[in-house]
Amino acid sequence: MTSQTTLPYRPNVGALVFNRHGQVLVARRTDMPGAGGPPDEGVWQCPQGGIDEGETPQVAVLRELHEEIGTNAAEILAAYPEWLSYDLPAHLIGKALGGRYRGQTQQWFALRFTGQDADIRLDAHQPAEFDLWKWVTLKQLPHLNVGIKKDIYARLAAYFAPYAIAS
Repeated sequence: MTSQTTLPYRPNVGALVFNRHGQVLVARRTDMPGAGGPPDEGVWQCPQGGIDEGETPQVAVLRELHEEIGTNAAEILAAYPEWLSYDLPAHLIGKALGGRYRGQTQQWFALRFTGQDADIRLDAHQPAEFDLWKWVTLKQLPHLNVGIKKDIYARLAAYFAPYAIAS
């Protein structure tokens, strides 16, 4: 059995993508319960993903946007001042994240979406990680079903509040 304390954290980036109304993009995961069901079900998250070897977090966050939502029409506004880490639940250790990590350590960014809603294409890369997306207020974000990242989203919502304004 793999011990949680012996595994490293996976380096990762996350994106709070703000539209011109100050709302944040969230998408429903295809690999969690509720996927494919009614729009009020499932596990929602902001785009995020691993950092490739030799890649800066700034480059990684734009690449992940393109891979996960089909566009990188966004500009980086700010970065959270520290890396935020979370541990996987015990029953997922040795299974999730390729079985090689205890969880993830994440550099989060606020970005301004510079495209149009039609530019967001969840099916741009296969297999698709999300089946639905929507804009929500920053205050709503920590109250969605965001799985094990509830505390992280609450911290991000408080810190990035100055970017949740109409432009």
